[in-house]
Amino acid sequence: QTPQAEGAVVTLDPATGAIRALVGGFDFTRNQFNSATQAWRQPGSAFKPFIYSALIEQGAWAGTLVSDEPVVVGDWAPRNYDGQYEPALTLRQGLARSKNMVTLRVAQALGPQRARAWAARFGLDEERQPLNLTLALGTGAVTPLQMAQAYAAFANEGQLPTGWLIQRVQDAQGEVIFKAEPPPLRRAVSPRNAFMTAQLLAAVTREGTAAKASSLL
Repeated sequence: QTPQAEGAVVTLDPATGAIRALVGGFDFTRNQFNSATQAWRQPGSAFKPFIYSALIEQGAWAGTLVSDEPVVVGDWAPRNYDGQYEPALTLRQGLARSKNMVTLRVAQALGPQRARAWAARFGLDEERQPLNLTLALGTGAVTPLQMAQAYAAFANEGQLPTGWLIQRVQDAQGEVIFKAEPPPLRRAVSPRNAFMTAQLLAAVTREGTAAKASSLL
């Protein structure tokens, strides 16, 4: 059955960057465009952890309170997806519940330039992120492979891996004729920052927007 919409999947080992699965589309003979590596798309709320990580680097922690009241910037009046607003939420609550107003205020405190530069530390293309507050809500462009590598840094004590596909090549007799070494890791953020941001992400699955999905899985 030919799908109306196609998807992409990248899974990799966060410690080494070894790619375990990479799916670029439904059928290569039908479409040679690899959505996993070539599709530049808006990450949406998946971009928010990088904004929170940047504020953690400035001294914030999971209990830091941030206003959840509506934000208006010129003619732009963004909303929380649930239409509900509160005087203040902790960073933990803000990310767990994917609150746009909290994220926007964090981005305001940082400034778009600093927020964009921080995201670049995770291997995201700085020039593809807008130089305004909308970047906090994921209006820039990334590829699935970039996002898999970027998130791996939170699981790998702040070390950023580079995805790689071929571990070794053997001939018909089983002799190894090529063996690859994992690409070197690059420090994206401190182990402390990675741990604290990972704790915020864990709250998303325990009590936030992904709680129902994680309970079923």
